[in-house]
Amino acid sequence: MRYSRVYIAATGYELAPVVVTSDSLEQRLQPAYSALHIAPGQLQALTGIKERRWWQPGQSLAVAAAKAGSKALQAGGVAARDLGAVLYASVCREQYEPATACQVAALLGVHGNAAVYDLSNACLGVLNGILELANRIELGQIRAGLVVACETSREINETMLHRLNSEPSMSLFTQSLATFTGGSGAAAVLVTDGSFSTLAQPRLIGGVHLAEPEHHELCRWGTEPVSADVHRPYMKTDAVGVMNHGVRLGQRTWQAFCTETGLSAATIDRTICHQVGEAHQQLILQQIGIPPEKDFSTFPWLGNMGTVSLPLTAALAAERGHLRQGHQVAMLGIGSGLNCMMLAVDWA
Repeated sequence: MRYSRVYIAATGYELAPVVVTSDSLEQRLQPAYSALHIAPGQLQALTGIKERRWWQPGQSLAVAAAKAGSKALQAGGVAARDLGAVLYASVCREQYEPATACQVAALLGVHGNAAVYDLSNACLGVLNGILELANRIELGQIRAGLVVACETSREINETMLHRLNSEPSMSLFTQSLATFTGGSGAAAVLVTDGSFSTLAQPRLIGGVHLAEPEHHELCRWGTEPVSADVHRPYMKTDAVGVMNHGVRLGQRTWQAFCTETGLSAATIDRTICHQVGEAHQQLILQQIGIPPEKDFSTFPWLGNMGTVSLPLTAALAAERGHLRQGHQVAMLGIGSGLNCMMLAVDWA
């Protein structure tokens, strides 16, 4: 897919306030570590994640997402009344019904003929949302749209801490390792036709997506019954399977991406990847031939924030001068399912 008049006008974000180190999680896992004879330091050693963030208890996902959205609108010079669509694209949401996007839109003051709905695709939600808005803009249906996301890892981490200490086993520890990489945050991406500002803006060149849904059981997050009227959240991840199959899918997607966009490892100036952990990051960059210095990472201190990771990392990379005018930027996303999406942006 290619685009001729779609721009990433602005990105807003909210960092969760509670810093949780891997050391502090392992201190709480001491009963399980003792029972399983696990030495401290494994979480950071296996993932490269030193710390992540949690929201305060009771934090509204919609409120945090709306704060990020408000920042994006202000930075992009777009009023809420100009939005033709508001999409909420997180794994975590306020409730099953109505769409969390409705609460976000209400907080932002959006109403009228705007399309307001939730979109879900594991960690790729925001990238899918960008494409949804890009297609509407390219077709001339809207001039601007906003995709927002807010993820929270506190609740699933608290559940897994209690369960692993209560039912210590190496199998459960292995399945829960990816859970403990999770972080919390909110992000919003404003996508426009470029008509709201005379300043140079990053332009969406195009992108590709590929799927291998036969691997849908490698990573699962949901609820399971523990009694007739009680359910508890769970997350089970085959980390090795996700990495091996995910990297292979990433290689295939990269080849399609280069063919579609005309870019290559040599002509790409910067990459922003979904933030999983150190092993995943190093392996995928190595396999597609991208030098590590072209990439910008936040996982060591923010963990894996799901849908929020890639847009928030891009915003921080821009703030810190890693992304500069004229750079050809590749946004590389992968989500459980398995799905892979890569977008090319001409940065301005």
